[in-house]
Amino acid sequence: MVTVSGHGPWPGGEDDVLEAQQVVLGDLAELPTGVGAVPFLVQLAGRGPGADATGRTAALLADLSVELGPHGWKLADRPGLDLRRAEAFRREDLGALAIAAYGYAGPFALEVVGPWTLAAQLYAARGDRVLADRGARRDLAVALAEGLREHVAEVRAQVPGAEVVVQLAEPLLGQVHAGVLPTFSGYSRLRAVPGPEIVEGLRPVVDAVHDAGATAVVHLGATWVGVPPAVLAGADAVGLDLGGLGPEGWNERAWELVARAIEKGVSLWAGLPPAKVSQCAGPLLGELVRTVAEPWRRVGLPAGGLDAVTLLSAPRAQPASADDHRAGLANLGRVAEALAERAAA
Repeated sequence: MVTVSGHGPWPGGEDDVLEAQQVVLGDLAELPTGVGAVPFLVQLAGRGPGADATGRTAALLADLSVELGPHGWKLADRPGLDLRRAEAFRREDLGALAIAAYGYAGPFALEVVGPWTLAAQLYAARGDRVLADRGARRDLAVALAEGLREHVAEVRAQVPGAEVVVQLAEPLLGQVHAGVLPTFSGYSRLRAVPGPEIVEGLRPVVDAVHDAGATAVVHLGATWVGVPPAVLAGADAVGLDLGGLGPEGWNERAWELVARAIEKGVSLWAGLPPAKVSQCAGPLLGELVRTVAEPWRRVGLPAGGLDAVTLLSAPRAQPASADDHRAGLANLGRVAEALAERAAA
């Protein structure tokens, strides 16, 4: 069945964690009949440093400490206040989850920053981005793998019925591969990372997630570059923000790679932009349906395969209100219903 999920980031402050988690679980439980749902752990980045995506993922790194530096998060010699704050946010989130999801059984998604984007965003204790040092980024991937193994176990302990799905967000993977990220000084660019090395960096994380009993979903952003490495690294699904691929989500190279992945048994998580709204007709959901269905047809995939697609809202550059997020989930439910009808036709 066509499924609906979302990313973790959610607007709100420190007092809204439990409420936000209850809203997500409640709204996804009310999707149209015949549409599946994958609730997700909310991330309220508005609480400050340590609640942001990079900080909360960096705080998972096993045997590595992090702190805030002049350019953002960096490795540290010893644990400090910044790390303790991030860990406290995680405990708070898990506590809220245990209450909101009491008795829940079914798929449940966690989103973390993937190893390549994390290596691009995180700086060494005294030096450039971790990405600049091949040994350091290898150590980072291993530390993230072990930290994720523990995080999956934490979530399963809070919600014993959860079938954990891990989304590895890799929005900078295309830039890592292209070699366009600036160095610490800004006067040069970091060396491009070839495809085989990208696979090597993803594999230990994907393997650890599998070992922990979860399903790995690699979210690649609006670029097709990471699709082959994700498949080769053993991911169960790949994600693409279809709204960034061109008119009606069409990019021939991207969809050819998606088709090959699907033929290998890898599923698609399709990120969709917010629905355009007409003053007369309301949300123009037909455009979102076509963004998935038309490229699917053009690349020669069978219509029945649409039934295995998961829809999620693409990340937004600007934070939206909780009402916008809730409306987005409801719209995705109606889009999923339409796709399910096409799959059954």
